[in-house]
Amino acid sequence: MMKTDNLYKKIVEFIRIQFNTDEFIPLHAPVFRGREKEYLIDCINTGYVSSVGSYVTKFEKMCCDYVRISYAVATVNGTSALHTALHMLDVSSEDEVLTQPLSFVATSNAIKYCGAVPVYVDVEKETFGMSPDSLSIFLKKYAEIDKQGNCINKSTGRKIKVCIPVHVFGHPVRIYDIVEICKDYRIYVVEDCAESIGSTVRGVHTGRFGKIGAFSFNGNKTITTGGGGMLVTDDEELATRAKHITTTAKTPHKWEYIHDETGFNYRLPNINAALGCAQMEELPKYINNKRELAKAYKDFFNDTEIDYFEEKQGYKSNYWLNAIIMKNESDRDEFLQYSNDKGVMTRPLWRLNNKLKMYENCQHGSLDNAEWLESRVVNIPSSPRF
Repeated sequence: MMKTDNLYKKIVEFIRIQFNTDEFIPLHAPVFRGREKEYLIDCINTGYVSSVGSYVTKFEKMCCDYVRISYAVATVNGTSALHTALHMLDVSSEDEVLTQPLSFVATSNAIKYCGAVPVYVDVEKETFGMSPDSLSIFLKKYAEIDKQGNCINKSTGRKIKVCIPVHVFGHPVRIYDIVEICKDYRIYVVEDCAESIGSTVRGVHTGRFGKIGAFSFNGNKTITTGGGGMLVTDDEELATRAKHITTTAKTPHKWEYIHDETGFNYRLPNINAALGCAQMEELPKYINNKRELAKAYKDFFNDTEIDYFEEKQGYKSNYWLNAIIMKNESDRDEFLQYSNDKGVMTRPLWRLNNKLKMYENCQHGSLDNAEWLESRVVNIPSSPRF
């Protein structure tokens, strides 16, 4: 009870000072302070609010320039970008995809959409992302390369096609190490960058390390298109095919409706892209603002018994969601109850994917770190403050 009366009260008061309000404080709210209304009105005036219009192309170009990658294909959400990436890499029924249990369920769902099976590798406490050490241990124990050059899981007989590390809360994983390990086993890397727009490793933006990266622009992300995603790659052939299959695989013709393969209706509407263009113009300011908030949180929690989670040296995080690590599950639950009762939204980690009923039978190695984090981590309010 002493913590509730003193420390937890101080935390809530400090958060209220940061956001300068006595009202309810959400975990992460969108900010519209640029040319959003101007672009939306222009979009409406032209009549191009759906799948055709100039803002989609402009938004893709802005993302290419920001990430410093060759190609970007806008999609209706981050999950569809991830699903498209796996589909293009021929992930199909009875294949396996390595990923981490500590992620939003969309990561596992995208694998399942292809008919494939998720296999879970433990994360690191230092990054929240996939542990290269755990990945290496798993592959040395279970993987072999067959005569056709495929990576085979010896315990299941299935092909291991892809590895999906996740940049959790905007904090980059040890992606260089993961890519090198996967190269040895002929496994493609697809980066789940849903939360990491603006995050870099040694100055290189997330999404540029694997074969394909997938971003999200959902309403709760650092920038938003309402709902939207972006597939990025340096592979021209993959980018061309991604654009084709996400627009229902329709072949160009003035009036005929001809589709040459099973495609997806994953097109980002022009009106959403218009919002995205305005948000991209403000993104550097948002990142700076969020990193200032992270610095304030770090300084505050340094004087408490609660650990504040911060980026590794050489890694730059967008700090999409700030996180603190409680001493145990009881303290976590006590603080969640107290803060939410006081009108300050806080949230625990997602339930580990391997504990969800549809994925509970999926193969995994030791998940000690993921389970340790699941019982202790709390996200605290992280919106840009203007």
